[in-house]
Amino acid sequence: MRRLLELRPKHPQLRLIRQAVDTVRQGGVIVYPTDSCYALGCALGDKGAMERIARIRQVDKAHNFTLVCRDLSEIARYARVDNWQYRLLKACTPGPYTFVLEATREVPRRLQNPKRRTIGIRVPEHPVPLLLLEQLGEPLMSSTLSLPGDEYPLTDAAEIHERLEHDIDLVLDGGNCGLEPTTVVDLSGTAPVVIRVGRGDVAALGAVAG
Repeated sequence: MRRLLELRPKHPQLRLIRQAVDTVRQGGVIVYPTDSCYALGCALGDKGAMERIARIRQVDKAHNFTLVCRDLSEIARYARVDNWQYRLLKACTPGPYTFVLEATREVPRRLQNPKRRTIGIRVPEHPVPLLLLEQLGEPLMSSTLSLPGDEYPLTDAAEIHERLEHDIDLVLDGGNCGLEPTTVVDLSGTAPVVIRVGRGDVAALGAVAG
């Protein structure tokens, strides 16, 4: 199987998406496009694949992985969501935001923040990961593809494949995604707190929260 699969970004080929799903289910690590930048992904709770992503990113065990979900109903299975949090999530998903929420028991301990028992969750607005998640039937464990020493995330799938060929199992080429990561918002307290400003519009958060 080819390691670099060229997709139609707006109408991805189902047969190629299914190859990626098979790779994930077999314990593989994939690179896929999102509505912010390219990301690394693997099966939920796969310790070996998670450790591989940590080595690629050169991060320690305290690194916060993100669960990439396909919709709000899936979020509710993995995170505790109150009414005000739900209203904000509904207004801002799908979109380039990562929300930090209190994790439920469905989330493996090693994916949670060790001190706060929280988890980052997001719903991307991009046809490729949405179809991938639909076919997979569960969230992807994910991390932004930002390599040590690089000032910006990689945007060219061919370059990603060339640099990470021996560290990953598959690259889904969805064209140029951009350079900005998601905007990260902590919803685990009594009000939203912006942790990182990225592609997601911070003003939109204030409008909903207000």
